[in-house]
Amino acid sequence: MTETLDRPPVEPQSAGTRRKKPVDVRLLGLAGVLVLLLAIGFATNPDTFLSQDNISIMLRLSAAIGVVSVGMTFVIIAGGIDLSVGSIAALASVWMTTVATQSFGPVVMVLCALAVGLGAGMVNGLLISYGKVVPFIMTLAMMVTARGLAERISGRQTQVVTEPGFTEFFNSDLLGIPVLVWILALVFAAGWVVLNRTTFGRRTYAIGGNAEAARLSGINVKWHTALVYGISGLTCGIGAIMVVSRTTSGASTNGMLWELDAIAAVVIGGTLLSGGRGSLIGTLIGVLIFTVLNSIFTQNNLDTDIQNIAKGVIIVLAVLLQHTARTRKGKSPPSADPKKLSPNPATEPTGSKP
Repeated sequence: MTETLDRPPVEPQSAGTRRKKPVDVRLLGLAGVLVLLLAIGFATNPDTFLSQDNISIMLRLSAAIGVVSVGMTFVIIAGGIDLSVGSIAALASVWMTTVATQSFGPVVMVLCALAVGLGAGMVNGLLISYGKVVPFIMTLAMMVTARGLAERISGRQTQVVTEPGFTEFFNSDLLGIPVLVWILALVFAAGWVVLNRTTFGRRTYAIGGNAEAARLSGINVKWHTALVYGISGLTCGIGAIMVVSRTTSGASTNGMLWELDAIAAVVIGGTLLSGGRGSLIGTLIGVLIFTVLNSIFTQNNLDTDIQNIAKGVIIVLAVLLQHTARTRKGKSPPSADPKKLSPNPATEPTGSKP
């Protein structure tokens, strides 16, 4: 006759207790770093750093790279990488500012940039998914090809925007906030909803965590991956619209090193380069951190090479912190199994062997 195991009673939890989520210490740490940088900027330039004009400039400058970083977050969470975002933005900016495109008006200019970005992103995704090209190699090839095509179309000349309605709208303010900042807010909000409140977002996390397990569970991994790169290309098209409106010109040199800035913001925000985990809120804070850092360097007349060195050091530190955190998590002791800790009286011998 067997006896039941005595197990510790489980305390019931109320519905309110079950719904509570643990505080993300990582995001709090990022917010603390942002506040610290703001304090440093104010201490070094108390008259101008937190002025309305400088804040507006920082937000305008962060808008385009912030939008591109949203698409990069999707790609990296899905376990990929996109090195072509800057070149795709340059191609879109050149194509939308040709004389032929501008002759059709600002609406066609915007649609052209979105179509070019989406098309280039889908080419990346389809060749990676169905052509089985390594993401690093495919996007590297797209980076070179798109930049070369932009130079070919523009003849390596800057194309000035002659459509007044385009610049007037995108450089205006709505409720005292620049339209470019509103676009960033809308893209970020849409990306957050898709990533956290839809099946598409859950599948993106699943593919980044384990693509084979996601395939076996019924997810069309190839098509989903292609769509993720399409989203990245679409955000590049939006970024091209924003940079053209800010500079009133399209050039093959637009978007230089955007891939570095976007990847840096995503990594700083806590998204794992191996995929499967990430946060758009962290990405947004990462974009703001780099924007504030650049503003501090600019107002203190520091050279751009120092800015690039600082960015590189920050990226390396962020990756090292991610690796350390994963290593510690992997070494954590497994939870105790009561079946292994408590002997079963029915199987224990009642007496010693002769």
